Amino acid sequence: MNCRFCQTPLQHVFIDLLNSPASNSFLTQEQLNEPETFYPLKVYTCSNCLLVQIDEYKKSDAIFDSEYVYFSSFSTSWLAHAKRYVADMTERFGLNTDSQVIEIASNDGYLLQYFHEKQIPVLGIEPTTNTAAIAIEKGIPTITRFFGTQLAGELAQAGTKADLLLGNNVLAHVPDIVDFVAGMKIVLKPTGVITMEFPHLLNLVEQNQFDTIYHEHFSYLSLHTVSQIFESQGLVLFDVEEIPTHGGSLRIYAKHADDTTKAISPNVAALRQKEEETGLTDLAYYSDFQQKAAQVKIDLLRFLIEQKRAGKSVAAYGAAAKGNTLLNFCGVKNDLIASVVDANPAKQDKFLPASHIPVVREEHLKAQEPDYVLILPWNLRDEITDQLAYIREWGGQFVVAIPELTVW
Repeated sequence: MNCRFCQTPLQHVFIDLLNSPASNSFLTQEQLNEPETFYPLKVYTCSNCLLVQIDEYKKSDAIFDSEYVYFSSFSTSWLAHAKRYVADMTERFGLNTDSQVIEIASNDGYLLQYFHEKQIPVLGIEPTTNTAAIAIEKGIPTITRFFGTQLAGELAQAGTKADLLLGNNVLAHVPDIVDFVAGMKIVLKPTGVITMEFPHLLNLVEQNQFDTIYHEHFSYLSLHTVSQIFESQGLVLFDVEEIPTHGGSLRIYAKHADDTTKAISPNVAALRQKEEETGLTDLAYYSDFQQKAAQVKIDLLRFLIEQKRAGKSVAAYGAAAKGNTLLNFCGVKNDLIASVVDANPAKQDKFLPASHIPVVREEHLKAQEPDYVLILPWNLRDEITDQLAYIREWGGQFVVAIPELTVW
């Protein structure tokens, strides 16, 4: 395997989470008796550009299909984040009824709906037809295709170019990241702005967030590497922000290299320095992550087995992809966790891949009154603990496993 950016042969293993199904491959009752396909979950660090990456074991069009189960609008905190973003970008860049906003991976219209409310023209690009259908129902024009140079060229030829081109949590999801970034340059107006949000690799390592590694995420990104990728396609980062979403993300701002209308913010140099001081620009930084993940595995299994021996019950909340990575790496099955609650109807009455834990409605949690609730999407910890505060009435406690096992 060669680096998907610089084509350097990959030899340095960042972490090996063994074999597992695709994290969003939920099962029906009938499928429980059928064989499951497992794929390697081994991640490499490029010795040249330091891009952390997984091979495309399962093709992206097989992952992002009409059965895709992630709908952005089920998280109230994520909707609030999207609404703030729209307000901030509208004010900062003077967007109005004459502007064109394009979002790549627009999902169910969770974000573009707020630009739409302001009567700012929008266009969504979303390959999963079931989520795109929800956006279209909201009045969001949506193209149901994968984005790259081919689609970008067609849009540009038709006269559709972006004043603001955005993508939240998509840059890490594309197998051909060079073609993707090249496409963004094609569809961006001469003085247009690109914003991309993605989990920061630095936080993944420092906070032991190995559960954010799964087959949908082809790359794990730092400012150091993303800058190189964008510059290779004639785009320059002119600002960057550290934001709290998904356990700590970056929001980058990019422009055409020849666009002189936007100064380079001191934030860019400051974050570059932070990454260098942390050691992220040195290959040795990536060498001991395997042991950090192993410790989480040991601690979680010990906790679950202790509760089983004591006759205590453990339920989980949030059938998130990161939760499936955690459970499958640890080898947890439905004998240790009886059920997982999720608000998304597309996941309810199905079963988690490999672990076969049933996905249930919240009413099930209230009826069963478990002793512990393991929060799998730890990035929504505050939102979920507020929502489930009532478990204290029967003496229930919350648990998270990342970055270390915590019970409260």
